[in-house]
Amino acid sequence: MTIEKLYHSFLKCSTISTDTRKIDSDCMFFALKGDNFNGNKFALEALNKGAQFAIIDEAKYATHDKCILVKNVLETLQSLATHHRKTLGTPIIALTGSNGKTTTKELINAVLSTTYKTSATKGNLNNHIGVPLTILKFTKDTEIGIVEMGANHQKEIEFLSNITLPDFGFITNFGKAHLEGFGSIEGVIKGKSELYDHLMSHHKVVFINKSDAKQIEQIGDYKKTILFGSNTIMASAQPFINLLFNKIEIKTHLTGAYNYNNIAVAIAIGLHFKVDDSSICKAIENYKPTNNRSQIIEKNSNKIILDAYNANPTSMIAALDNFGSLNESGKVAILGDMFELGEDAEFEHQSISDYSKTFNIEHIYLVGENFFKTKNIVKNVSTFKSFENLKNELINSPLKNKYLLIKGSRGMALERVLDYI
Repeated sequence: MTIEKLYHSFLKCSTISTDTRKIDSDCMFFALKGDNFNGNKFALEALNKGAQFAIIDEAKYATHDKCILVKNVLETLQSLATHHRKTLGTPIIALTGSNGKTTTKELINAVLSTTYKTSATKGNLNNHIGVPLTILKFTKDTEIGIVEMGANHQKEIEFLSNITLPDFGFITNFGKAHLEGFGSIEGVIKGKSELYDHLMSHHKVVFINKSDAKQIEQIGDYKKTILFGSNTIMASAQPFINLLFNKIEIKTHLTGAYNYNNIAVAIAIGLHFKVDDSSICKAIENYKPTNNRSQIIEKNSNKIILDAYNANPTSMIAALDNFGSLNESGKVAILGDMFELGEDAEFEHQSISDYSKTFNIEHIYLVGENFFKTKNIVKNVSTFKSFENLKNELINSPLKNKYLLIKGSRGMALERVLDYI
């Protein structure tokens, strides 16, 4: 079946589904495969639950006239998304980067949605499956689309850009993330810059902070570049960021100076799309982070910066810099392993361990197999090989009246600490 014919069927459906546990009536079910599952086996179940069509790539499962057999389900999903994107012609803003992608996407969406009908990536569905699913949720009523793109190896952003075909783009930063796949910080820069390469080759618009020399270097004298940051000034971050925008004070619910750039680009994009200053300010002031991203939580006698959604050496340093700058007493840091660092894991964990000791922090808990191997000769550092070991320590020696930073990679799930403080 051609993409044009499949698209005609897609337009008859209410939405897209890839999970039979979440079947909407009249949806189009895509029978994706993974290492441990084969969606083809669930095609009939999806149809029985209300799906209008089931897209499969194994003929033996074509047991219903609503099954549509294709060569490869995933590739078909991706091709359908690009066809949908071209048909709609909706302006799309794409963003990637080592840290802060999701927060930045949500801030941009908050600002633009005050004036436009927007549609944005849900959560962090930013990979080769999540990106096409995001695009296929755009409708003819979508005035601006916002697509987050993630990557852990080179050529992935190029691939996602070719699906998305963005009109505007922004890279939050270049950091030491996914070194196992990218190989080095130079590999990260090259991989993330594939977004700028795509935008420039298609004569589209690039947003860059005027003070980010490394990013400016990547685009050279490209004419369709919007440099931002001249009309915003960060006033303080104790712990929440307060900033001045065109001499208007904005009081945010975001902690950490590292979030300033994310706010500044949301303002810049809002201005580009002619959102009025008042709406921009209200949107940013009303935005509250969720999902373990730079959240401020109070529990019992403790105050907590919960930043446990993910971590890499760059974001860990930024979090420690911010935590160290806070004018608070009784500070305690609970840091979990950073994943996907490959052969750099030992060095990077030791570096973070050493760096954490340079701050006036009452006690530091290092959790995970990599942090457990670090060399620590100071009394205020404790290492734990597993979360269970840390849990027992917190139960036996409860933390009271402390100001905590909790940060680690997603696989560490350090938000579980909240159950024991």
